[in-house]
Amino acid sequence: MAKTNKDYFGLNWLVSLILCIIPITSWIFGFVTRFKEGHWVCALVRVIFGWNIIWILDIICMIFSHHIFKLF
Repeated sequence: MAKTNKDYFGLNWLVSLILCIIPITSWIFGFVTRFKEGHWVCALVRVIFGWNIIWILDIICMIFSHHIFKLF
């Protein structure tokens, strides 16, 4: 599979934004995305804090930079 710089499995920015706004998909896809990138600590932080702080940061970052929030 070709490496892309798009988040949420290489999906279009608008589709990723819609998925990011939905809390459960943002939590699951954010965890899986960071886990696939090899960022174990970021994936763990997303599991613990993904419902509140990181979810809001994901939405803000997705709107302005077209990527989900990167902790490290």
